[in-house]
Amino acid sequence: MSYQQQLLPHDEYNLELQANVHPLEWVNPKPRGRYNLVVIGAGTAGLVTAAGAAGLGAKVALIERGLMGGDCLNVGCVPSKAIIAAARRVAQIKQSCEMGVKVDRPQVDFSQIMQRLRRLRAEISPHDSAQRFSELGIDVYFGQGSFVGGDAIEVAGQTLRFKNAVIATGARAAELPIPGLSEAGYLNNESLFSLTELPLRMVVIGGGPIGCEMAQAFARFGTEVTLIEQAAHILIREETDAAKIVQESLIADGVKLLSSAKVKKVSTDGQQKIVHIDQAGQPLKVACDEILVSIGRTPNLDGLGLDAVAVNADPREGVEVNDRLQTSNRNIYAAGDVCSRFKFTHSADFMARIVIQNALFMGRSKFSSLIIPWCTYTSPEIAHVGLYPAEAAEQGIKITSFTQTFAQVDRMILDGDRQGFVRIHCRQGSDKIIGATVVGTR
Repeated sequence: MSYQQQLLPHDEYNLELQANVHPLEWVNPKPRGRYNLVVIGAGTAGLVTAAGAAGLGAKVALIERGLMGGDCLNVGCVPSKAIIAAARRVAQIKQSCEMGVKVDRPQVDFSQIMQRLRRLRAEISPHDSAQRFSELGIDVYFGQGSFVGGDAIEVAGQTLRFKNAVIATGARAAELPIPGLSEAGYLNNESLFSLTELPLRMVVIGGGPIGCEMAQAFARFGTEVTLIEQAAHILIREETDAAKIVQESLIADGVKLLSSAKVKKVSTDGQQKIVHIDQAGQPLKVACDEILVSIGRTPNLDGLGLDAVAVNADPREGVEVNDRLQTSNRNIYAAGDVCSRFKFTHSADFMARIVIQNALFMGRSKFSSLIIPWCTYTSPEIAHVGLYPAEAAEQGIKITSFTQTFAQVDRMILDGDRQGFVRIHCRQGSDKIIGATVVGTR
């Protein structure tokens, strides 16, 4: 999907966003000799790498073919949290009667919710703007960056010479090989936030973090949501009892869950889409107005010319890197979603810091030294860090687990937030924490 398609509708807020993160009148600078660092991709990993390197006195070029800010600003963290925040307000109003506070049934103005999303995204966008990074002393180029030699990248008809380069091109939503899906039309994280009307019925394919967050949010707005998950329950990466607490909450919010189910094909009947499903051998059909595909990510490798610089990459796994985030070409590094299974903004940020140290100062910082937490912003939220019990068992590590349920915590009882727990896994016989899971409100 092109960045122009991501910026629908063409209202004042999206025009403001574009003026900041891909200004149409932008004129690429002339190359200033050999750069210490050329960064391809201006998402979180690329922006942090470029800004950090320039702040340390390096001569830096930054290349972006789409929108600066990457997924996080444009089609990820920022817009999704705006939707989740609005959905939580709806839920709080509905739940207020339990506290003795009686209010009228909330009226959801979806077009206003989405307008607020676009307004706040545009308000935040100067932080990731071409103008700001240019003022930091970085040469900002718009266009497809392609390696054309051992120390050269071509962009928009110009050749940039580099001592070191960084691939930070991120990833995009995968295309699922479901017969009829493309013909019927579907949404993914890149197109979902361009909606201006609330769908009456939505099918969400995939019970991972994005699917669960959006399924719950749209159900709270009033959409009839069906969530299809191939596994026995949602959020299969998380501890089972934690995931099931979230699952029960989604169902309570009106999400219809079809677990152990697989989409076989999609057809159309007039304006509606028909999703054909096999659930444990039983055929089902679900009619809907929109389909949201929230499963799978594909690394952005197209057009990079990696063969020209002997950089190894896998179409599904992305660019191959060692523990110092160095590719098979010792002068080229990679950071962020294009090379990592941890597809989080904060992970991309810290990978960028490792790249700066290793590329500019011959450092020996290692990705494996990072301890990476993550959170799924459902209600209740679920967060984790370190090893899961199954991973500890695979590594031959014996653990002792300690669990405190919120149903036994006075504050949570009074707030009406009894769901959830804190669980800490320690190495058996010691107080060394090797993993933890929290599921609960806020």
